[in-house]
Order: sequence, then C-alpha cells, then structure tokens
Amino acid sequence: MFRRVLNKIHPSVFLRAAKVASGTISEHEQRLIEICKLTPEEALANMHVTEAGLGEEQVEEARREFGPNDLGTKKEVGIFMELLQRCKNPLVIQLLVICAISAAPPSDDPITASIVGLMIFLSVVLGYVQEHRSSKAVEKLQAMVETNCLAIREGKETELPMADIVPGDIVVLQAGAIIPADIRLVTAKDFFVSQSSLTGESMPVEKITGPSDIAGRGVIELQNACFQGSNVLSGTARGVVVNTGLSTHFGSISEKLSGERVQTSFDRGIAAFTWLMIRFMIIMVCVVFLIVGLTKHDWGMALVFALSVSVGLTPEMLPMIVTVNLSKGALAMSRKKVIVKRLNSIQNFGAIDILCTDKTGTLTQDRVILEKAVDVTNRDSEDVLRYAYMNSYYQTGLRNLLDRSVLSHSEFDVEHGCGKVDEIPFDFQRKRMSVVVDYEGDHVLICKGAVEDIYKVCGQYQVDGEVHLMIDLIKNDLLEEYEELSRDGYRVLGIAYREFPQTKQTFSVADESDLILLGYIAFLDPPKGSAAKAIASLKQFGVATKILTGDNALVTRKICKDVDLDVQDVITGDRLIGLDEAQLGELAENNNIFARLSPTQKESIIVALQKRGHVVGYMGDGINDAPSMRVADVGISVDTAVDVAKESADIILLEKSLLVLEDGIIEGRKVFNNIVKYIRMGASSNFGNMFSMVGSSYFLPFLPMLSKQILVNNLLYDFSQIGIPSDHVDPEYLLTPRKWDIANIRRFMVYIGPLSSVFDYATFFLMLHVYKCSQFAHDGDIHEQLFHTGWFVESILTQTMIVHIIRTRRIPFIQSIASPTLIFTTVLIMAIGSYLPYSPFAHQLGLVPLPASFWGWMALFIFLYSVLTHNVKVWFFRKFGID
Repeated sequence: MFRRVLNKIHPSVFLRAAKVASGTISEHEQRLIEICKLTPEEALANMHVTEAGLGEEQVEEARREFGPNDLGTKKEVGIFMELLQRCKNPLVIQLLVICAISAAPPSDDPITASIVGLMIFLSVVLGYVQEHRSSKAVEKLQAMVETNCLAIREGKETELPMADIVPGDIVVLQAGAIIPADIRLVTAKDFFVSQSSLTGESMPVEKITGPSDIAGRGVIELQNACFQGSNVLSGTARGVVVNTGLSTHFGSISEKLSGERVQTSFDRGIAAFTWLMIRFMIIMVCVVFLIVGLTKHDWGMALVFALSVSVGLTPEMLPMIVTVNLSKGALAMSRKKVIVKRLNSIQNFGAIDILCTDKTGTLTQDRVILEKAVDVTNRDSEDVLRYAYMNSYYQTGLRNLLDRSVLSHSEFDVEHGCGKVDEIPFDFQRKRMSVVVDYEGDHVLICKGAVEDIYKVCGQYQVDGEVHLMIDLIKNDLLEEYEELSRDGYRVLGIAYREFPQTKQTFSVADESDLILLGYIAFLDPPKGSAAKAIASLKQFGVATKILTGDNALVTRKICKDVDLDVQDVITGDRLIGLDEAQLGELAENNNIFARLSPTQKESIIVALQKRGHVVGYMGDGINDAPSMRVADVGISVDTAVDVAKESADIILLEKSLLVLEDGIIEGRKVFNNIVKYIRMGASSNFGNMFSMVGSSYFLPFLPMLSKQILVNNLLYDFSQIGIPSDHVDPEYLLTPRKWDIANIRRFMVYIGPLSSVFDYATFFLMLHVYKCSQFAHDGDIHEQLFHTGWFVESILTQTMIVHIIRTRRIPFIQSIASPTLIFTTVLIMAIGSYLPYSPFAHQLGLVPLPASFWGWMALFIFLYSVLTHNVKVWFFRKFGID
C-alpha cells in the first residue's frame, strides 16, 4: 500500500517535508525515540511483549486501539462530496454557467437549460459511475498480489498481510523484505537497510540493536530503528513494532503530502491536449461573441451563443472515454495474466520500445539443477558438495534457487557433530556469503559466491586434500576450468573455506580473507523453449530486448545465443566505470547484452536510454531490481517476486514469461489507440463545426444554429462515440510503439476539421438558394427554422459517419469494420438525428420537417465527404505519420 503512495510522491517532496518538520516531533515519534533509548530487553518489556510475540487476545486489543496498519491515504468522501468535487472541473463550471444563463431572464430558455443539465449529468454522474466501477475492479486485481511480512505470534513464525501488523508484534526481517511499520530492532546481524524513499540518500544504512538517541537530529537518524517504506538490502534482524499506519514516520509525511504526485507521460499527454483545446476555444469564443454581438446587436444572446460554441469545441466525454478505455484494458490484461497496479501505466506499457530484463526466469526456465560439484581440476568432489550443503543449510538470509537446488540435490547429516556459530550474510557488493560452523574440532568459515569475487579473497587452493599456495600462474590455470564450465552454459559458484580456533566466536567480512579455494558447484538453468519465439515476436512489435544481468559474461553469452538474441558483444560492468553520459548512452544504445552489473549500473543504463528518447520497461523480481523498476517508464514484476520488487512495480505478471509481456504491450497499444481515436474525432469534428460557425455568424442575418441545437448536436455526437473503447484496432498500428504527439493531433485537427466546413457551406448554399431560406426577411422565421434544421441534420449525419473514416487508416467498411458496439451507437445517433425534425420534440428544439429531396442531397454530401476525408486522411498519415 505505502509503496503505491511512494510512486505518487516525488522524492524531493519528502525532502522538503523533512526540512519543514525537522523542528517538530510528533507524539508517536517521541514514543519511538524513548523506546530506542532502552536496551533490547527493556524495549520488549516496555512494549509488554516477549520474544515469543503477541497472543491472539493481545493482537485483537491492539487492533481495536490502533486500527489496521494502513496509511489511509485514500479517504472515503461519500457520493455527494465526490460529485461536488467533480463539479469543480472547469468544463462542468462552464456548463453550469450556461445552464444558469439559459434558465434566467432575459434568456428564459428552459429547453437549453434542460439540455445543458443533461450534459452535466453525463459528465459528472456517469463519469463517477465509470471511475467507481473501474477503481473497484482494479482494487480486486491488486488484491491478487498482496504483500506479506513475517511475524512471530505465540512463538510461531507466521506470514501475515502487512495491514494485519499491530504495535507489539515481533517481525522477522531478511534481505528483500519491506519494513512494514516503524520498528525498534532487538536482534540484528550485518543488517543493512535502504532508506532512500524517505531521505533521498541512496547509500545503505547499517542498523544496530544497542540503545540509540537522535541527540538533536531527526528521528530518521535512529540507528536501532527501521521505518515503514524502507527495505532490507542484506542481513537478518528481528524487531518489535512500535508505530503503525499514519502513526509511522512515513505515515505522517504521506498524510501531509498525499495529494502531490509526479505526472506520467500519459498525464502530460492528456494535459497537453486539454490546453490545446482551451487555446482554440478561447480564440473561437471571443471571435464568435464579437461577430454575433456586432452583427445581431444582442449581446446577451451573443454571450449564450458563444458559450454554447465553447461547449461544442470541448470533448466533454474525454474523462469518461479515457477511464473506460484504461479500465477495460486493465481487465483485458488481467485475463492475459497481467495485473495493472496503476491504470495510467497502460499507455506507457504500449509505448515501450526497449525492454530491459534479467535473463533468469525470462530467457531461462528458472528451474536450477545442480549438475556438478567439482574440485579445482574439474573432478567430482564430495567435499565440495558437503561444504556447499552446509553453507546453504545454515544460512538464514533469503534462500535463492541455487540454495534450494543444493539442499534438494543431496542430504548430509549436518546436525550430528556440527553446529552453526555465526553468519556473514550476502550483499551485492561482495557477491558472496559465509557461514561459520563448528565442524571436526574447528570453527570453519565456508564461503560461497561468484567465482571472481571468491578468487579475490583466496590465497590458497586444495587438491586431493593437499593445500597449495595460489600464485598468478596457477590462478590462471584454475580459472580455465571455471571458464570451460561457463562456456557450456553452467552457472558456477566458488566454494572456499578457512579454519579458525574454537575460541573465536564472532565473525565479520574482514574474516573472509586468505581462504582456501575448494572447488566449484555448477548449475544448469536451461533456456525456455518459448524464449526465442517471444524475443522474435517482441522485435516484430518494435520492442528491442536488452539483457541487464549481474551474472557472468560467459554464461550470459551462451544463454543469449541459445535463444537467438543478437550478441555482438557482452558489455561487463567494469567497462561502464568512468564513462560520461554521452559514452554510456551510445554504449547502451548499440549493445543488447550487459553482464556483471551492479544495481546502480542497471539503473544508469535505463536512464541513459531514456535520455536518448526511448520508453524503457524493466522486468525484474529481485531485491536489486527495485531501483531499476522505479526509474523505468514501466516497472514490471511477477507475483512470485520479493516484496520490494512487487511494490516497486507498475505491472505484475502472473506468469514469468516474455510471451505474457507481449500480450500486455499489445493491449496497452490498443487502449492508447482508442483514446487517440476519440481525441482525433472530437477535435477535428468540433473544430470544423466551429470554423463553419464563425463564417456563417458573419454573413447570415440570423444565428446559424440555436444554442440548444448546438448543445443537442454535441450531446448526440459524444454519445455516438461511447462505443470506441470496444472498437477494433488495425493490426499494423500494433506493430510499433506509440507515444503522445500533440503536434500531430493539432495538425490532424487543422487539416481534417475544415473538410467538414466545405460541406457545411455547401449545405448553407443548398438551404439559402435551393430551399429559399434567404427569403427570411419576407416570409418570417419558418425559413430560419428550416435553415437550422438542415444544418443540424447535415452536421450530425456527416460528423457521425466520419467516425468510421477517422477510426482506421484502411478503407472503412471494406478493409476495416468497426466493433458492433460502435456501429450500433453511430447508426442509432444518425437515426435519432434524422428523426428529430419529425418528432414530438421538434418544436421545442426549433426544428421543422425537411423536404424529401433534402435526403438525396444528404446522401450525396455524405458520400463525397467520406471519399474526400478518406483520401486526405491517407495523404496525412503518409506525410506526417500515424502518431
């Protein structure tokens, strides 16, 4: 929950809040400070809990007193307040003003007021209903990827949802875990935590268990406390929960700043389009107001008419169309085993042109098999297997697939005559971990890790029970055996050891020195049968795959070749050191395979690609992937990932497969295309109508269309497009990534919009000279009503029909047919528009029956308009592109 809030708040906001709040310590933070001054034993006593944890009655009592461990950032405001807040929208305010002016004297036009009221209802109530339904659907999807933590209750380790944690709980923390609340540590071993989401400081912080005080500094400086929102990088610890929910340090910040968030590219695109339409609207409204006021000499009527024109220029249904499209996309993606945590990330998902991913589990089967345990001469060795088994058995950190494979491969009696003394947990800088066991009269440090990093701390090697000094010449020979295994596709770990006297009881990283290299354990993670097909398919859809892995270059090269990934060169992390921004960007652009990377280097590569104009997705499931997922345009993880990875992600895959990812990318492009369809249709059509409105307002002796007729016309046209979210998308549109291009949308509006004016002016000529509406001055207002009716019908028929032209690059109705829903809504609106002049409502709307010959002219106009628009559309897309 709190990670989703973190995604919405820019890190600089936290820093500002920390500075503002530096002189103020809340009651809950003061409570934490006082407990941190105590020894671990005193802290447990103060919280009225033992190391066995809380009992059921204590948990219930704490839950009643403190409530759920929830930040409560999303407050339920009720339906009435929600609707009231939606009325603050500038468009709704505009509609309310028109409604009030229409209903009040001197206008006194209840018909116009009623139509505007209906538009307000559609904009506010239907928008609320759709978003409410969408949010509920998304909440159900997100519940499928719940984040848990480990707590001790009644002496047993129990996995619990984070919301169930209460003050007094004893929580168990290990690498990859998210800190679920504000905690006072009671035990810790080489325990490092990342607090970057709270402080902006990227360096990890080591935590201790002894008494600590802030001594005038901020509460975040407590060395024996961990804070909600941070995550464990390495080591193990246990702690007692002091504060939960809004009482936490993070909760106090999020409560103050929950409204602030950084806009995504999707948000920026919608905002840019909105401001584009506002600029056009302001110009048009001012021009129409002045023309009508000066030519008709009725400034009150001119104001109402100009405001109606502004409504005609504004795509009122945009928020609802966007929400329906995104929620429909999220539900469609869920059926393809893709869970969307943030709706707006769907557009970014479809815009990805580079996918960065680790190879494990995506290119490979994520099913590691221990194939070999050999000494340094590549001969089978039971000693190597035994020492590897003891290392995996006694470690308490996050057991990975390699550890599980070792433990399942063979079983040794390590309990009899053997016991654990100490542990030096894994971290991403050393890339190794050690356990110390009491074995055969010594305390034996057994170290396991990446071969290169094991070599750094080895001064000797062992063959056939004999220990020899390791010199450079021998080291090169030993490395050849390792490289041969790696070239064959094995994942190789080194096993080394060192014996200490039993009097030594505590160990640290410094003791990982002058070790004896014992041998290697070699694992095989076979390539997935679908990986080559998935990579080729992603390439077909315009997405380049780049492998960013911490694994060694030889294994990475072998696996990538097996799945037909283009391997020109394998760039290792040491080659990135010292590169400037331009050099790193060029290297990232021109290469696909990167190995032996640190988490920071992965992050740097993603940022370098973004600065070169790419939309980058990152797929990961490990602790070290979280920073990369946060900086990527779309963070992608899997439901089996560690907690910090899942919480950092925008998209969760229920199946760790690139094929599933491909389905999600395609769905994202469909969603974006249907949103852009509505924007193009609405912008071009409304602009064309208003272009016609300005000209006709000048030369006609009466208004070209009444305000209520403009509003009904706009209402019907908007309704005709509610089927867009279900519309089909041309296959060629899905082949390449799609991004916002507001300049292209503006050009489309300017080029396509005036085409409708050609037929609007043709209709003006038809009504004025064929049907003699120019005799208005002699024969009364029947000719004025006939003119209004003719343009009203022509406008609704042509712009609704043109939906089918604009929705596709292909020939409509022949090469591309709209969805049944869109066909139904457009046909229905065209039928309603044709029926209104003959309906019982005609008089109230100022409409009159049309001559029979008029429909022949309309059929000709619609045909010519469709042919002209299609040809101009084809030319436009060839010249300016489809985006």
